[in-house]
Amino acid sequence: MPKFTYNAVNKKGENVNGTIEASTKEAVADTLTKQGLKPLLIKLQKTGFDPNNININLSFLDRVRTKDLVIFTRQLSTMVNAGVPLVRSLATLQNQTQSKKLKTVLAAVTKDVEAGIQLADALEKHPSVFSEVYVNMVRAGEAGGILDDILKKLAFQQEKDASIKKKLKGAMTYPAVLMFITIIAFFALTIFVVPKIGAMVKSLAGEDATLPIQTTIMLGISDFLRGYWFIWIPAIVGTIIALRAYIKTKSGKRNFHLFLLKAPIVKTIVTKVAVARFSRTFASLMSAGVTVLEAIHTTSGAIGNIIIAEELNKAAEAVKNGKQLSEPLSESKIFPAIVSQMLAVGEETGQTDTILIKVADFYEEEVDTLVDSMSSIIEPIMIVIMGAMVGLIAASVIGPISSLTKQIK
Repeated sequence: MPKFTYNAVNKKGENVNGTIEASTKEAVADTLTKQGLKPLLIKLQKTGFDPNNININLSFLDRVRTKDLVIFTRQLSTMVNAGVPLVRSLATLQNQTQSKKLKTVLAAVTKDVEAGIQLADALEKHPSVFSEVYVNMVRAGEAGGILDDILKKLAFQQEKDASIKKKLKGAMTYPAVLMFITIIAFFALTIFVVPKIGAMVKSLAGEDATLPIQTTIMLGISDFLRGYWFIWIPAIVGTIIALRAYIKTKSGKRNFHLFLLKAPIVKTIVTKVAVARFSRTFASLMSAGVTVLEAIHTTSGAIGNIIIAEELNKAAEAVKNGKQLSEPLSESKIFPAIVSQMLAVGEETGQTDTILIKVADFYEEEVDTLVDSMSSIIEPIMIVIMGAMVGLIAASVIGPISSLTKQIK
């Protein structure tokens, strides 16, 4: 986050200079005003290259786990509900948490809250820990005086989200391990075993002997892998790096998300996960008193898919023009019809949040069932592929040996 230097005047008329981290100059001005300071000058601090002060960012090694964030959220909810002052609650939880990263962040948040900044604004300064949904729900809870209730819902929502991610990772772990073993086995047999057996067959049958087609192909692949490793290894590594770099770009990320929504099997999982996440997040924001438009924009950023986010932003434009959210969603090619129908019922009865929670529960169960069935299908397929690769190599080796044996007899 960029740093800004400022010059301000306090209530006594004294000049105050300092440095502050914020996303924009407007955010700096807002923070200073809440601290009782009148900003006179705000400048972006320039950071030149200093070889004596090289800072290597290894923050990715010290992430805040979902478990730690859920525990913090639940404990803060309990302490706020019990009437413990917010600053004292934050300081206590800062000392109790085992996460070094969260401890550092909570120290900064506590300091900001002590200076008179709202909790949501203090959390917003740390987007790597507290998401946009988290911040907006806290802001709504502070405005409505129901911070403890909102924090409970946040903790529950985080647990559900983490549960879905864990199941998806668990379902893909075994097939990924099988695929890795298959690839390693293929390369090992092709590079080290096939050439030796090929040389033995040629020495017995003679250089002019006609080998079976599968044996000829395997020997050709083996010769290429051994003789041109300086071409295919950099080519594979370069392709992987280029793809990862492309996916990080705006257009690349959009095309990748579009591919996920069109790929067989994968599109069903992605859609169901997105619908469950949308329903639970939107319901939580609505129950917190967030406006429909703000809830749509916040939810679109939490879905995790650009194409679905664009769909929700289009729906927000329709809501701006006076339509109910269920109307544009009923025309969507991504959201199932049941979502718009259930949402319409919620809008008519004034129970949108309750209805959407039921939709979220339904689709989370659907995801569980789909993931379990996908695992049971993928595992035998991967075993068959692995067996086919090994069988092809075995056939290319055994074929000429069997032929030579018959000739000897």
